[in-house]
Amino acid sequence: MRTEEKQFQQPAISVIVPIYNTIDYLEECLNSLVLQTLQNLEFILIDDGSTDGSGIVCDNYAQKDS
Repeated sequence: MRTEEKQFQQPAISVIVPIYNTIDYLEECLNSLVLQTLQNLEFILIDDGSTDGSGIVCDNYAQKDS
């Protein structure tokens, strides 16, 4: 497969993570997801108005990993 085709390939698996005031264990969860060995994964983080800074943690991870 050519590089151009690979870049625009749809994710094979989407993982949806609901987040609401989960800062105590959010980084452990996200690290676990990022370290998966499966290829072609998509992580969708849904922050439902957290007041504990969980949204900031999610934003930081989004900046690190496209």
